[in-house]
Amino acid sequence: MPKKTMTALVKIAKGKELIELKEVPIPEISDQEVLIEIKAAGICGTDLHIYHDEFPYWPPVILGHEFAGVIARVGKEVADWKPGDRVVGEPHTGACGKCWLCRTGNRQLCPSKRSPGWGIDGCFARFMRFPEPALLHRIPEGLAFEEAAFVEPAANVVHDVLERARVEPADVVVVIGPGPVGLMAAMAVRASGASKVFLLGTNADEEVRLPTARNIPATDHIWNVQKEDVGSQIMDLTAGRGADLVVEASGAEAGIGLGLQLVRKMGRFAAIGLTGQGKIRFPYDTAMFKSVDFFFNLSTSYSSWDRAISLIATKKIDVKPLITHKGRLDRWAEFFAALDEKKGIKGIFTP
Repeated sequence: MPKKTMTALVKIAKGKELIELKEVPIPEISDQEVLIEIKAAGICGTDLHIYHDEFPYWPPVILGHEFAGVIARVGKEVADWKPGDRVVGEPHTGACGKCWLCRTGNRQLCPSKRSPGWGIDGCFARFMRFPEPALLHRIPEGLAFEEAAFVEPAANVVHDVLERARVEPADVVVVIGPGPVGLMAAMAVRASGASKVFLLGTNADEEVRLPTARNIPATDHIWNVQKEDVGSQIMDLTAGRGADLVVEASGAEAGIGLGLQLVRKMGRFAAIGLTGQGKIRFPYDTAMFKSVDFFFNLSTSYSSWDRAISLIATKKIDVKPLITHKGRLDRWAEFFAALDEKKGIKGIFTP
């Protein structure tokens, strides 16, 4: 008799930690849904925030929202998909479709949205029920599943940096935070016409992240801000002007403050990293006196997904060097700890 259960990584209750590997039923699907067999699932900073009780979630819930897989079963009323299709999917499930945000094409911000991994069961399991097939995207046959699992965070980079903050030809761009999003952002802005790309990290990044960054050809200079006077060097390299665009991917209070020092007058600031805190100190007057365009960002647009797939498939965003941890779900505690301590860049769960 076929097995009817699967192992899943579950946030079992509200509070710090409280994550367990559990045996749960393989999901049933309705006539409008699809069942996806997960081939690769990425650990996001959001998963770590949930682990530390710093992000909204509705337990008990299977974690994970960065996935690539194969459709295993389709509901009777699903017309555009079939078993065997290779897919990734937008996490904007549960949006109401009626509010002003949904009606203006911004369902990613709908207050009714309940995404996989925190609002409904996610991808840290063998199978995932996906309730809205319209949010799926096909991936090319030649794209490995472990690389396709980066599409969701890459789509964040495309939407937040390329679509909203924009990259103009010959821009000087500073990226703060050499994690997976920061490294993908550096590659994306280079592919979009930036003339110089500077990447900043800290002592905590010296073991793994900065050495990896130095092997990525997208950057012109890589600095440890705790060892070097980054501000004077960037001003020297920009004739005293500063960066046209700052991408803040660390979520650190110090990184945000530094970014506002480095951005030029009437420059642009794209905030991607979450702080995980209720409040931080913010140099408001610095931003005001520079007349900075500050872009707060959350999640992705529909248009960003196909662009992200193309950037990864063509290696303009080369994600393979970013995979520092890969293995089965039973290694979750090891992977979470390494990523929390910045001793890794991206962890991928595979079957």
